[in-house]
Amino acid sequence: MSGPSGGLARRLTTTDAVVIGLGAMIGAGVFAAPGPAAAAAGSWLLVSLAIAAVVAYANATSSAQLAALHPESGGTYVYARERLGASWGFLGGWSFVVGKTASLAAMALTFGAYLSEDLARPVAIGAVVAMAAVNYRGVEKTARLTRVIVALVLAALAVVVAGALLGGTASTANLDAALPSGPYGIVQGAGLLFFAFAGYARLATLGEEVVDPTTTIPRAIPVALGIVVAVYAAVLTSVLLAIGPGQLATSPAPLADAVAAGRLAPLTPAVRIGAAIAAGGVLLSLLAGSSRTALSMARRRELPGALDAVHPRFHTPHRAEATVAAVVCVIVLVADLRGAIGFSSFAVLTYYALANASAWRLTDEERRWPRWLAGLGVALCVGLALTLPLVAVLGGIALLALGSLVWRATEHRRRGPDGPMPA
Repeated sequence: MSGPSGGLARRLTTTDAVVIGLGAMIGAGVFAAPGPAAAAAGSWLLVSLAIAAVVAYANATSSAQLAALHPESGGTYVYARERLGASWGFLGGWSFVVGKTASLAAMALTFGAYLSEDLARPVAIGAVVAMAAVNYRGVEKTARLTRVIVALVLAALAVVVAGALLGGTASTANLDAALPSGPYGIVQGAGLLFFAFAGYARLATLGEEVVDPTTTIPRAIPVALGIVVAVYAAVLTSVLLAIGPGQLATSPAPLADAVAAGRLAPLTPAVRIGAAIAAGGVLLSLLAGSSRTALSMARRRELPGALDAVHPRFHTPHRAEATVAAVVCVIVLVADLRGAIGFSSFAVLTYYALANASAWRLTDEERRWPRWLAGLGVALCVGLALTLPLVAVLGGIALLALGSLVWRATEHRRRGPDGPMPA
């Protein structure tokens, strides 16, 4: 068992933090989620987006104020441990690492499918290895590459909006007031669109590497979230007007199809390339966040102590990075994309429910946003989780039960001759 690791270097500025937040949110989800969300919500898709944005805002404000008070790697794993108790903290970290590992596999498969359907899995594994190599060499390199990725993805989404609105097919006649699944469908659509948002609190897991975290993180998370909501609203509006909810619901590549339907169809390849770049950006930021949470848990011996290591030159959790990447590669070989997304969504909503519950426990002096907002976040996270497909809900419950068993099984690691290890 290795000794305690060294500290991570604080190198991320406010601009870096906003860019990493954008890279985590503006990813492959916006290229894939509108289809199934439209199948549930129909033309009311923007109402679903508004609900998802409210959930995201509640979660983001809770994460931001907690990250300012606890500026170390680990995110909700640390917050729930400090505010709710050690077992809840472990459950938060467990939900994040396992859920985001499933997300990583889903994003890798999306990357591979957009570039080559016949070689999707080998291409996906290559992407995981490449992005892990970038993260391995230092978080400032992650921030630099994320800037490039965000710029390219925003350009691709601008092409989507222009192609959909100027292609000659955009019309309010493509919309209707029908609700395919009733009011429940709007909520279900919000749950599906939430997958496209998940990532705004990635900055919280990088709290130990942010310059002046008490100011930077509370400022960066809401700014990044606001930009993303505006971008998503523009994209969804243009796509709905161009092809309507019916075609949107049945399309495997809805944003590309919205452009292909009009006079600007030659721009469609740019959208597909943008989708692949977006998936790569999510891989980059997710690998960084997952490895930092694994490092934080290993420091407390709630994951194997071998993961408690920081590279002496690059100041990154290199063993955790390599381990997470290896597990993702194995999952990519056997995973079903839809199952991975559903399983991930349940775990991530559990993670954010615990973040909101932790923020509820803040004192008036520590609080930057009203307490009721954290309570609303808990309720909405639970509500959205229960709208997911039954197999995802049952799998998620099994995940939580397994996490509890792991917690009990590793309890002896945390105890010495004089009692529990300090937090």
